[in-house]
Amino acid sequence: MDYLFTPATGDRLNTGSLVQPATKTGKLLPAARDPVTGEFVEIAKVFYPSTTATLSHRGVLGLLAQLAGGGPLQPLVAPAYVTAAPLQLAQTHQGFQKIYRMLNCLKINLAVMQATAAVIGIGTVSNTVLSAVNLDQVLKIREEAKHQKLKIKDGFIDLRHILKDRGVDVIQQIFKVAHNSNFEMYRQKLVNGYDIFSKAIKRCQSALTVPDIKLRNSEINSGRDMLFEALKIYDNPGLLEGLCCAAQLRQRECVWAIELAIGVTFQLQRAYDMVSSRLKELQSKIRQDILTVVKGCQSQSELDFLFPEVTRVLGHDLSVIEFWQNEVDWMQTLSAKDQHQLASLDKVSGDNLKTSIHTTFAVVAAEPSLYENLKQKSHFLSLRDQLVFAVSPELRRGYEFYVCQQAIASGYPALATSNWQEISDLTVTNLYYFFQIREDSTANFSLENEIETPDWHFPKSLEHELNYCN
Repeated sequence: MDYLFTPATGDRLNTGSLVQPATKTGKLLPAARDPVTGEFVEIAKVFYPSTTATLSHRGVLGLLAQLAGGGPLQPLVAPAYVTAAPLQLAQTHQGFQKIYRMLNCLKINLAVMQATAAVIGIGTVSNTVLSAVNLDQVLKIREEAKHQKLKIKDGFIDLRHILKDRGVDVIQQIFKVAHNSNFEMYRQKLVNGYDIFSKAIKRCQSALTVPDIKLRNSEINSGRDMLFEALKIYDNPGLLEGLCCAAQLRQRECVWAIELAIGVTFQLQRAYDMVSSRLKELQSKIRQDILTVVKGCQSQSELDFLFPEVTRVLGHDLSVIEFWQNEVDWMQTLSAKDQHQLASLDKVSGDNLKTSIHTTFAVVAAEPSLYENLKQKSHFLSLRDQLVFAVSPELRRGYEFYVCQQAIASGYPALATSNWQEISDLTVTNLYYFFQIREDSTANFSLENEIETPDWHFPKSLEHELNYCN
């Protein structure tokens, strides 16, 4: 994470008169504290990292960080306000407003996700339809919904007006789905689930205004019970039957939104152990859900849809959730006095900083540009595997071993590098399929994946990265 403090605070941090607290694992937090008095001075704004010092530098997330050059966190599913939740307790008026907006944001996000999933419908759809509800479009639709320019009815948004310029195919698809009997059963389940979810959110929001703590907690408990009821509906594996990978991802995103809302309810009651545990489990769940969806992707058009969106979830949503968990864990180490001081701190001191970046970044996403760039250097299988590595980096080791073995056997000993840490995912996957084709030129990869793998010559770009020479 990158943190943006006001210039005066930044100067004091540079001189050492203020310090940033850190978690037990050494991760810095967005607070500036006087090391002498122990007083908190400022809460920073949180930005997408402009640099990265992790394994992701060799994969799509590292490339995205370089391309984006840093910017405000704009998660797809998680509410952006979540990064400040533990530092802005609900016992203050400002805390009430933040929590209220967080819950409202989750409600909008869920409605947008299932509305765009409805456009996709059941079964395969054209690339035109998928592009009409891709990452860029979802960000725009969500902004429209936030400003109440789009009405949510029964948990769904009628997108015909906002998508009218996307072509006749898209409008025809919307009408087709609306009159599909199989989808109607699917839709009715979500209507019921969203009704429960919406009522639960309203109940939790109302609980924030209850002065009596016992009664407030009772209302929050009731709201959380309703959220679990909604989660049971949305998390039913039967809802995934007949959905293409793109629609499956959207369905899982709805589940994640409800899980986050449940985490907020525990946050409201200062049940930090429960919040931390659920957030940790949710991060694992998101990665597994994404891995299942990506591995099931069988077409270029679906990958065109999945790649930017999955990259956004990995780079932003998971970063927000991990950040939230770190803050919650840190909050448990603070005294009641420290927590109260944080709650009363003026947390809008940096709200006027780089506000234009926030607006621009929300509309113009870097992920599609990154994908188009990689697409020129890879093919379907290589791109899909690069996305898999971004989700589970450990899966790359098998590819490294195979390339190393084949390089030696094929007379390319220079490719049997001992320093794989410096080699990009792009190069590893491209080399993998290069040697796959060399090993068995008669193998028909298209049978399993229904695509055509190009018959490559040795890519010059790989020679450059590995400093290869004959």
